[in-house]
Amino acid sequence: MNTFQRVARGINKLVAPLLTAPVVGGALSKSMTEITYTGRRSGKTFSLPVSYQRRGADEVIVGVAMPDKKNWWRNFQPGPSPIGIRLDGVDRTGSAVAKTGEKGTAVFITLDPAS
Repeated sequence: MNTFQRVARGINKLVAPLLTAPVVGGALSKSMTEITYTGRRSGKTFSLPVSYQRRGADEVIVGVAMPDKKNWWRNFQPGPSPIGIRLDGVDRTGSAVAKTGEKGTAVFITLDPAS
């Protein structure tokens, strides 16, 4: 694990509880949420806070800043892969695909209709 990844892990441990905290959580959850996924090689379950944008009722986009320094998004290549995401205080499930293009790297999540 490189220095960037260690610092990111520490920040994530601080931010994750804030997402559900009274007052602060409501403001943060408009642009941040927590995703949960299973590692493709380890089989372990991971959760981490991310920034997101809604795109319609059943799509969410998670931008990946500095993708060369991060590994988590690779779990969704080639995809689709299962993912959990908390939206509006409700845990939802869906499938995710990571794509890299001229605008950068992003994970596109399609929410399951019944979740």
